[in-house]
Amino acid sequence: MDLSAARDALVEESRELLANMEKALLEIETEGPTQERINAVFRAAHTIKGSAGLFGLDLIVSFTHVMESVLDRVRNQEVAIDDALLSVLLRCGDYIAKLVDAIETGSDREEPDPVTRAALLDKLETHLTPTPSALAPIAEHAVTPADAKLERDNDGAAVSNENWHISLRFGRDVLKNGMDPVSFIHYLSGIGEIVHLHTIASDLPPAAEMDAEECYLGFEIDFRSDADKAKIESVFEFVREDSRIRILPPRAKMSEYIAVIDAIAVTGQKLGEILVQGGTLTQSELNEILALQRTTSVGGNTARLGELLIEEHMVQAPVVAAALSKQKHEEKRSAESRVIKVEAAKLDQLINLVGELVIASAGARILADRSRQVVLSEALAEVGDLVGQIRDGALNMRMIPIGEVFQRFPRVVRDVSQELGKKIDLVITGADTELDKSMVEKLADPLMHIVRNAIDHGIEPIDVREAAGKSAQGKVRLHAYHESGCVVVEISDDGKGLDAQRIKAKAIEKGMIAADAVLSDSEAYKLIFAPGFSTAEQITNISGRGVGMDVVKRSIEALRGDIELESTRGQGTTLRIRLPLTLAIINGFQVGVSGSVFVVPLDMVEECVEFSAESGHDYTNLRGQILPFIRLRELFDVQGEAGPRENIVVVKYANRKFGLVVDELLGEAQTVIKPLSKIFNNVKGISGSSILGTGDVALILDVPTLMQQAQSSRAPDKLSQAQ
Repeated sequence: MDLSAARDALVEESRELLANMEKALLEIETEGPTQERINAVFRAAHTIKGSAGLFGLDLIVSFTHVMESVLDRVRNQEVAIDDALLSVLLRCGDYIAKLVDAIETGSDREEPDPVTRAALLDKLETHLTPTPSALAPIAEHAVTPADAKLERDNDGAAVSNENWHISLRFGRDVLKNGMDPVSFIHYLSGIGEIVHLHTIASDLPPAAEMDAEECYLGFEIDFRSDADKAKIESVFEFVREDSRIRILPPRAKMSEYIAVIDAIAVTGQKLGEILVQGGTLTQSELNEILALQRTTSVGGNTARLGELLIEEHMVQAPVVAAALSKQKHEEKRSAESRVIKVEAAKLDQLINLVGELVIASAGARILADRSRQVVLSEALAEVGDLVGQIRDGALNMRMIPIGEVFQRFPRVVRDVSQELGKKIDLVITGADTELDKSMVEKLADPLMHIVRNAIDHGIEPIDVREAAGKSAQGKVRLHAYHESGCVVVEISDDGKGLDAQRIKAKAIEKGMIAADAVLSDSEAYKLIFAPGFSTAEQITNISGRGVGMDVVKRSIEALRGDIELESTRGQGTTLRIRLPLTLAIINGFQVGVSGSVFVVPLDMVEECVEFSAESGHDYTNLRGQILPFIRLRELFDVQGEAGPRENIVVVKYANRKFGLVVDELLGEAQTVIKPLSKIFNNVKGISGSSILGTGDVALILDVPTLMQQAQSSRAPDKLSQAQ
């Protein structure tokens, strides 16, 4: 049996659980502990342990078992969850992540970090050692002879057995679901001692009717353990929904045993004999329970709540039936998976096929128009609309919230701020903004470096902030939003801002600029993206080596995005990243220059106007505003004469406008983005190519690069003359 797919699912699920665990721990640190958050951490650790146990991953099972034991004491309020324990638990999550990574690489039988494991286990063990204060609440609830007599006097007589009793009936489909009932019994023995076990085989059908894939067995178990009921229940977490499980505590009341005898599909007398045989009950206790059972069945009211409501004429029977039906339906629906996980490679293949479909559809449409067959043209127009819907649906399948990246940063900010001795408040907004999955994955590392730099370089030490009249706690903000067909990600801080003069001095020292160079502040800020540039006074674990911001810029440009920086001395810095929504298929606006076709992303096109600028100028007057423009003919050295009527395509990007002078306006078209060969990497102004329906190649314009060129071409004297 090939278990590779199951192990891949284990890795993916474990990583999701670890992310949820980290999120809950950070919420405990910032907002305080709640039972829900503590349970979330416990469930994550327990589920990882259980899943790893199915694959025999002992390194994970043994480590998470100790971690789970500590969390169990936290849940029972025997251990307080303080900053020190939170740090240990976060580091435990990091270590488990290493073990999960080892599963992916096939080295899960080897210890990846024995030193860290030993140190974490030592710290966890200190929280498992009982303290007098921790034992006090337990002592208060110890059962004394007087308490036992009181229980009997209150019509709830308790049995004398000091062990737990577990009445277990597995669901018929437990084997089909890949679960082994015996493995749960073995796992149970790991947290205590099974004093007696009786197998119930009363449901076994005749051999001719038996289904080898169905489970017919049940168990009555007498169990000795210091664990609480929640921990014992958690052993059967994976089969709880389809199984019938009754767990009675030591010295349980006789009424609880009556409930078990009534609920379990074995005659009361026979089940009682089993309980006596296992030492759970004495014969006299069984006789008393059976007598109470008979009394209850004759004179007692054993009706369910719904039946009581009907008898009291408070509701009608159909209402109760509908409520129960709805409840069962809701429970079933919540248990079903609502998400189908698909490999990224399959989605990529789908997008490629959709792209080819778009090109083929455009080609068929052109041929139909040339044939002048109206019916055929209309049919292909309808096909084109359907192709567009398929395109949008396929692209939406790859869109995921950018919050998947943002959720990593609370932990980063916590660790870095503690290392630097700073107080940082991280504010995240716009986490639901969607972006192509491939871009989200590649955006994580650049954002990580920018955030760490903001904390290290941007936010001042506490004493410096207080001396400047600022709050001791610095603020770092992550914000994402849509703008003109792009996704904008802003990383801002309220720190000291950039020192333009210091940046210039450092650049001169490194020989990056001439000593007499005249740079504006914004031009000086761009120097921080130069390779090897750093203004840090000393090298730390976080920064100072001059490696990072140049890599950040290259990573963003590789995603067809751009990066800009704003800073105010003493108030803070904002770094703004603009990215296209997708790298696959876009709505484009086609323009022609002497027979050559260029594509402009449609979301960036504001309007088209007739070209009316005087010869020799690279700007025009657009309703009283100066509009710089670029002549595509000159930029790309396109041969041929200009058309009789040129047009300007007004493009807006980053809240600024510029124009593209072209010969023809060819209209909208779905555009499949094809990457350029590496030999064109140094060509400025082109971000990719596309195949037209005719089979010709069209070049996709790189709007951010063209805008920079248009803005830099405007000389101050030209602007003053135009005004």
